[in-house]
Amino acid sequence: MRIVLIVNPFATNVTPERLEQVERELGRAGEVSVVQTEHPQHATELVTDACAGGADAVVVFSGDGGYNEALNGLEGDVPIGFLPGGGTSVLSRALGIGADPVPAAARITDALVARRTRRITLGRVNGRRFAFGAGIGLDAEAVRRVDDIGRHEDGRRPGDLAFALAVVRALASHRGHMEPQLEIRGVGRAAIAFVANATPYTYAKGLPLPIAPEADFELGLDLVAPTRIRRRSLLRLAYSILTGRGKSGMLYVHDTDRLEIVCDVPMPLQADGEDLGDVREAVFEAERGAVSVLH
Repeated sequence: MRIVLIVNPFATNVTPERLEQVERELGRAGEVSVVQTEHPQHATELVTDACAGGADAVVVFSGDGGYNEALNGLEGDVPIGFLPGGGTSVLSRALGIGADPVPAAARITDALVARRTRRITLGRVNGRRFAFGAGIGLDAEAVRRVDDIGRHEDGRRPGDLAFALAVVRALASHRGHMEPQLEIRGVGRAAIAFVANATPYTYAKGLPLPIAPEADFELGLDLVAPTRIRRRSLLRLAYSILTGRGKSGMLYVHDTDRLEIVCDVPMPLQADGEDLGDVREAVFEAERGAVSVLH
């Protein structure tokens, strides 16, 4: 079996020692070729090349940004596995792979030997695949603010605390008040929108934040969209959004194949924590049973 291991050497939890252990584990299942990413979107190119080159499986040792790039380069029905290399690694953890890359590699290796896979749905927004979540508005603005901070000297991105502070600053820039500014066709108007392909939507360190608790990798997409944000009800709304408890003051759609959102003004869009720029329109689609995931 030929396994291509794609590694982001700058991901938070990727070290030479861990990479050596991961490669050794995967070697129990077959011949391992290691390739490292060198620039943005490189994982997309490397996965496409691996598929065209006859790889039997692709394994990605990275964070969620690398996972996203890899999924956008995946062609055919080549099985793919995800090892937690990032500070959060939402996708691998949501799939139940765990947060430690070495035991995760052992699990992926067992799956390769047993040919054990799971077919999951992917989302698409304006043609870009995403694995677990996308959003228009506040969370995308926070992603952009974190990106603007830049990477540390060792090449690693800021962590969860930086993102939490970015959310607070983004909200403060709106003075804690946001009126409806986008239209979800056939559903209604809202201030911001979260689109989930799984639960949890993200993690705060070890704490899962479901946001859309009914979302599932085997189903379509879920939408959670607060109709407006007001200072006096901010804490209650934040609790409802982050815990997935209560839908008062929110639009909610479960297990849908398509969502069309039109913004009054250009608004930031993110997918799997990647800034996709400002958009006036966003079309979200469920790509059911899109990929075979090693688990």
